[in-house]
Amino acid sequence: MYRFRKIILLGLLGCLSCKQNPKKTSLTLMPEAPAWGALWQQRAAEYRALSYQAYNSARLSLDALRKSPSDKPLAIVTDIDETVLDNSPYYVHQAQHQGNYTDSSWVEWTKQVACDTVPGAPSFFQYAASKGITVFYITNRIKQDEKQTIENLKKFNFPNADDAHLLLLADSSSKEKRRIQVADKYHIIMLLGDNLGDFSAIFNNNSMEERRAWVEKNRLEFGKRFIVLPNHMYGNWEEAFYHDQHPSSFADSNAVLNGLMRSY
Repeated sequence: MYRFRKIILLGLLGCLSCKQNPKKTSLTLMPEAPAWGALWQQRAAEYRALSYQAYNSARLSLDALRKSPSDKPLAIVTDIDETVLDNSPYYVHQAQHQGNYTDSSWVEWTKQVACDTVPGAPSFFQYAASKGITVFYITNRIKQDEKQTIENLKKFNFPNADDAHLLLLADSSSKEKRRIQVADKYHIIMLLGDNLGDFSAIFNNNSMEERRAWVEKNRLEFGKRFIVLPNHMYGNWEEAFYHDQHPSSFADSNAVLNGLMRSY
């Protein structure tokens, strides 16, 4: 009887030890993780709430900013993807097929003109246009996307949906040169985007620490002149995770990402 009790006690202690010291395993984040972000974007009420919050803030700020005196006509600069148009089905599709972004697969997606809108986007830009403000779409979509992008914007009655107000990716993924091009003739009173690079070149190609420092320095601009939309699927934030490292496979990506996460 004593021996039997001893065996049970040792077994219980062993179980407690397992619970206190669980085996640490690496997580497989890529290429599946963007699909989790896409699911959140498609189904979570919180995503819609955050989008409405961003555009409600934009409207309130716009009413104040447009009263500032200017010797140039007023303009708003906005990104397109995950700022005015929703591409979550594309990222689900790529994850399901164990793929990442490619120009060819992306063009196949945009040809469908199947993007829905980001909640709150159409009404905000229509409101801005009704106040005489010109909208410019500065995007890193490529030249092959031009026709279907304009068609998708027109589908939801976005203002200034034409090639004169659509500035596609040219020689650099940085949007600074294109913003300067707009600022030459217009006074840009507001910028909207899901990536910090949509607002200023200071956020381009920097480390996580540098990007966070610049956010702190510009914290009073957010919600006023800089309007940020949520995007858990992709972005400059992911590139900052890798920074000087150049993963050549999903295994390499997962190794870097696992090294960044904190647990207990």
